[in-house]
Amino acid sequence: MIAIIRTNMILCEICFTGKQNQNKINHIMKKTDAKNAQQTRKVTAKSSAADGLRELFVDSLKDIVYAERALVKSLPKMAKNASEPKLIEAIENHVVITEGQVERLEKIFEILGENNRGKKCDAIEGLIKEGESIMQETEIGPVRDAGIIAASQKIEHYEIASYGTLAAFAKTLGEDEVAALLEETLAEEKEADLLLTDSAYNAINFEAAEEDNSED
Repeated sequence: MIAIIRTNMILCEICFTGKQNQNKINHIMKKTDAKNAQQTRKVTAKSSAADGLRELFVDSLKDIVYAERALVKSLPKMAKNASEPKLIEAIENHVVITEGQVERLEKIFEILGENNRGKKCDAIEGLIKEGESIMQETEIGPVRDAGIIAASQKIEHYEIASYGTLAAFAKTLGEDEVAALLEETLAEEKEADLLLTDSAYNAINFEAAEEDNSED
């Protein structure tokens, strides 16, 4: 009889503990669901938010013209910190090309009848800052050159994606002249990316690797 009572008491305790654990699990799940709901809720648009493709297109153009103007200022610093002659030449040549791209964008704004004032581009600001950080964290020579190429290619890939999207928007909006100008810039960015890849694989990255091995 005593054994039966003890068994029942143990079973009751197990059930009570189980309910407590289940309650804890339910509480955690509710908190998790609430947190996920907060993280995945729709973002409230600003009062100035674009409500049409044309507005989004013009807004994106303001982003990229800001980016190109920022690069005209930052690329010479990269060239000054590079040491491989072909890399320096490639960056300096791209400064001239970028200046032409700014002029092309200003022409696009004129065609569209829009103000060419840029809008701060957080993406390019971050990429430029990352490039400066790489230069600060590397010694002048092959290793820094390799870092500069990596930073430059990230910028090129951002620009390639941006101009590809802008050209598609222009075509959708029936702005064929604008689309042709954007595709011209897109081709230049793709060529710049290939030149940087060529520099990386033909000499600089291998020299950087050899420098690392010599230190071991």
